[in-house]
Amino acid sequence: MDTTTTISPQHYARFGGLLYLVIIIAGVMGELMIRGTMVVGGDAAATAVRIAASPQLWRIGIAGDLLMHVCDVFVMWAIYVLLRPVSRNLALLVLLFNLIQTAVLVANKLILLVPLFLLGDPLYANAFDTAQLQAWSHLAIDMHGHGFGVGLIFFGFVLLIEGFLVRRSGFLPPLIGALMQLAGACYLINSVALLLAPDIASLLFPAILVPSFIGEMSFALWMLIKGVDVAEWARRASASRIDAVG
Repeated sequence: MDTTTTISPQHYARFGGLLYLVIIIAGVMGELMIRGTMVVGGDAAATAVRIAASPQLWRIGIAGDLLMHVCDVFVMWAIYVLLRPVSRNLALLVLLFNLIQTAVLVANKLILLVPLFLLGDPLYANAFDTAQLQAWSHLAIDMHGHGFGVGLIFFGFVLLIEGFLVRRSGFLPPLIGALMQLAGACYLINSVALLLAPDIASLLFPAILVPSFIGEMSFALWMLIKGVDVAEWARRASASRIDAVG
């Protein structure tokens, strides 16, 4: 028996919305309250001193990010179930793009361990001078930032397609779908600029990501608080099953 036919879509919406909100909050906290307080742009020495002084806080930031990506898997599942009645193929495409994005970001977290190894292990301290260790640590952090941008290219496509499905669904507000598509476009612009035109990216950031925050937060809160129009979702789900049989 398909459990999605026996569990109300409202449960998937609330569950997905809650974890989506956790992801957003954890992501903001990780960037602003941990890495934002420890990474000093353009100053490898100051950054190294802060990381070396609070290595456990740095590790907590990495662990928080990994927890966020675990939550992301459950959100993918919930959204796939919710949007499958609109278009099974496009919902699957969203899932695939999202899986690639999450895999890239999880692998990218390994780079954040490099400063801990370089600054905390006597093996490296004895082999290289302080300036080299600090520079390589900062290089790892810069690589993590670009790796994050690469992951967001795939997530940009997630939001573009997901927003399209939301707009067509009939059981979620079209405005939310439009905001999600705007968010996806902003992610793509930011990531492409970061790779191809970093000077332009520095001018756009962080303003370019404000619409992304608004779009994702709106979707998460709507699913958590309002959920979906259950009757319309059931109608779409029934129609999609009939089409599949036909």
